[in-house]
Amino acid sequence: MTFSTPYASVRPAGEAEHGTVVSVLVEAFTHDPLVRWLFPEAAERGRLQSLFHGSQLAHPAAEAYLAGDGDGAAVWLALAAGQAPHDERPVPAAAGEEPSFGASGSRLRALGDALATRHPIVKSHLYLPSMGVVEGRQGAGLGSAMLRHRLDRADADGIGAYLEASSPRSRALYQRYGFEDLGAPVRVADSPPLWPMWRPPGR
Repeated sequence: MTFSTPYASVRPAGEAEHGTVVSVLVEAFTHDPLVRWLFPEAAERGRLQSLFHGSQLAHPAAEAYLAGDGDGAAVWLALAAGQAPHDERPVPAAAGEEPSFGASGSRLRALGDALATRHPIVKSHLYLPSMGVVEGRQGAGLGSAMLRHRLDRADADGIGAYLEASSPRSRALYQRYGFEDLGAPVRVADSPPLWPMWRPPGR
């Protein structure tokens, strides 16, 4: 089903389009402060981002969407009560090895542990691990369209939504759609802050 606004259309992305979803998210977050902290080696950042977003799409509860002409993408997880969110932490092949994410594995693991304590899993809800728009199309309403598309259905189903905003700009956008801070920002060592946010149904 395609959802249209005066600014953009939003549609589900099939498995054959997952590569496009990943490419959009990689481009959208290449200069994001948190991504630069997680993957400090510029030459490896794109590859590691692709692994990261690919692991989100591999979750059995994942829903992927594309907006506009493929300039925006979102990954939502429709989680049942008690179901843990996607575990983005790499699993080493043997003690001391980080074959997937290299030296960034420890940062991903530490951040995942810190965020896990804040994620509400006692009730069914939507989780938005990633939503982004390519650089030249930011500010054109694609993010708003993707939020409205999925949150309208969440409201109809009577379920809340959770996310972690990675910048003041994205936090402000989410606040406009009914998300509220869920406690203080999360930091790990010298990482930029992440704002856990919750949106009750019907906001």
